[in-house]
This record gives sequence, structure tokens and C-alpha cells, in this order.
Amino acid sequence: MDELDRRILNILRRDARTPYTEIAEEVGTSEGTVRNRVERMTEDDVIERFTVSTRTGNVKAMIEVGVAVDVATGEVADRMADWDEVDFVWMVSGEEDIVLVVDAADTQGVNELITQARELEEVDATKTRLILDERLG
Repeated sequence: MDELDRRILNILRRDARTPYTEIAEEVGTSEGTVRNRVERMTEDDVIERFTVSTRTGNVKAMIEVGVAVDVATGEVADRMADWDEVDFVWMVSGEEDIVLVVDAADTQGVNELITQARELEEVDATKTRLILDERLG
């Protein structure tokens, strides 16, 4: 991955629907070059997926999850990734092992996800932070 790939990715992170022609103009190359690089990065799993960020009035939160030391964290994270209101699952370093980024209809929905996490025998602890506002990087 080179500097041109990074510049293309930065544009797509802000808006994955940006037309290749606009990206090409911004980075100073041809539309075909952008298309080929995006296809290559997708095939190489540099780009894992294209996603939608919403402003639905829902409650967004980070649920930090600690698991027992003898647990395969990746397996727990994979199960949590299948939960409907979970947008992202990050395995992290620090006090907690997993962070869920969730988009629930209301605080009750967030609480239900916390309860669902706590009901897993592998989970030792949870900590939740409501996301009050977000900005694109």
C-alpha cells in the first residue's frame, strides 16, 4: 500500500459512495487507476467492507467487555459481531478485551445488549459509554 492508496482510503472512509471520478480529481490520477486500486484493496482485504453511517436518532454506545483469561477472545468477539445492533467489534488492549460499538433504538436497547453480554459465561465485566456526538476523521 502506498501514499495514493492511503489518500483514496481516506476519501472512502468519509464517504464510501464518493464517485471514482471525484476521487481521481482530488488525488490527481485517472478514474481507472482509482477503480483498479479500490478493486485490488478489496481483493487483498485491505478494504473489508463498505458501510453506512446513520443519523437515525438512535442511541449509540460503546460497550467495553472484559473476558476471563482462559477464554478465546476472538471466538467471543465473533459471536457478538452477529448481534443485530452491533456495528463494530474491536479486540483491544487494556483493562477490557472487547469493545462493541452499538446503534440501538433507545437506552433500553443498549441495556438489553449489556445484559446479553453479561449473560455469556466468558464475560467477567462490562463498562458502557454513551456516544454523545461523532465527527468524521
